[in-house]
Amino acid sequence: MRRRLGLAAATLVALPILLAGPSPTAAASVTFETPRVSSTFGVSIVFDQPVRLARAPKRAEVLLYFPGSLGAEANEVPISNGLTQALRYQLDLSQTSLKPNTRIEARWRLTFGDGTAETGPQVSVLYADTRFDWKTRSGAIVRVHWYKGTAAFGERALAIGEKAVDDASKLLGVAVQEPVDFFVYADQKPFYDALGPGTRENVGGQAVASIRTLFALITPGEINAGWVGIVIPHELTHLVFNTAVDNPYHFPPRWLNEGLAVYLSQGYDAGDRSQVEGAARDGSIIPLDGLTGEFPATGDRFSLAYAESVSAVDFMVRKYSKAALVSLIRSYATGVTDDEAFRAALGVDTGAFDDAWLAQLGTKAPPKVGPVSAPAGPLPTGWSGPANAGNPPAPGSTAQSAPRVTAAPNAPSNSPTSATDRSLGVVLGLILVLIAVAAIAWLLRRSVSARPSGPAS
Repeated sequence: MRRRLGLAAATLVALPILLAGPSPTAAASVTFETPRVSSTFGVSIVFDQPVRLARAPKRAEVLLYFPGSLGAEANEVPISNGLTQALRYQLDLSQTSLKPNTRIEARWRLTFGDGTAETGPQVSVLYADTRFDWKTRSGAIVRVHWYKGTAAFGERALAIGEKAVDDASKLLGVAVQEPVDFFVYADQKPFYDALGPGTRENVGGQAVASIRTLFALITPGEINAGWVGIVIPHELTHLVFNTAVDNPYHFPPRWLNEGLAVYLSQGYDAGDRSQVEGAARDGSIIPLDGLTGEFPATGDRFSLAYAESVSAVDFMVRKYSKAALVSLIRSYATGVTDDEAFRAALGVDTGAFDDAWLAQLGTKAPPKVGPVSAPAGPLPTGWSGPANAGNPPAPGSTAQSAPRVTAAPNAPSNSPTSATDRSLGVVLGLILVLIAVAAIAWLLRRSVSARPSGPAS
């Protein structure tokens, strides 16, 4: 996942005093001392690298490695004069979505005028929410962290989490070995501060697969509430799902991910069923190809997207079997496309599955809305071409596509447009003739006036 981590202040300043001690990395042009890093939650992360230079570098960069990234993020810093210096880079976190429990690794790279480069030692920092005194309980896979509530609160959250991971792992046939951290917030504002800007207010839990971390908003008095037994398994199912489909090429449709999480945490219950059936009756159903990415932002459509997702998963299990669902999900680990995955597991592509799901609801996809081709114009006399040879109109549109036509060789045209063009050509031709005549007359007068004067012979 690529990140834009906001503005970062970076400076390269000369320091007369350096850290004492042996140099861990030495080279002909630079000696890197022990790097330092400090983190302040919600404010900044500062990377310091003391160095001793034998010659001035042309460029200095700090290379930052984030979980799940394909490579380093290179950040160039300005260079000051002098050979005894300290490198500093400050990452501003005030407007970023960097989540707590994210481990960042960094190292410095200096490039010299001859093109050679020297890279310093690696340093890492765990960006943590330091506002609270966290308590921790660890299970086989899940580690629960909370700051309000008794030990029984933590044990209850841990039991729910361990069962959720175990159930999803058994279903999908994946062995989850890396620990999952589960942070329980008891206060709304700190919870949303941790998730970062842009978090929707109706979010009660969020799983971040790249750092294998779950964040949830649960007060001590709510730990035994029914919804807690839903939100924790729901979010942890996402982490297991991510383990099952992990590949560098293509992620499954969101409706499949969310549908499985709802299916395993609460099933296709009466509330979701009523919502989907109502949308099917009134024509407001959202086709599955409209739920492959981000879900709608409005509350009613957002809720409908989740209800449709679990409806589609429930239909898949009933029509094709739970084994087919598992086969479909597991196939994504090989980097296949959606249609390839569906054909291999179900024998139909995504479009056919969507149609079958809609048909068992007694409805069909509503007409698509979007740009349509311009209506066809008159076909000039002497021109020929198949009608509507261009792009077909959108479903439900009455507009006709403009025909693609080809001119017949030497074919005369009597259309009004052709007549206008001929008249314009005649007028332009007369104007050119008049200009030529005027130019010739002017040249003749100039020639006569230029003759030498004298007595007549």
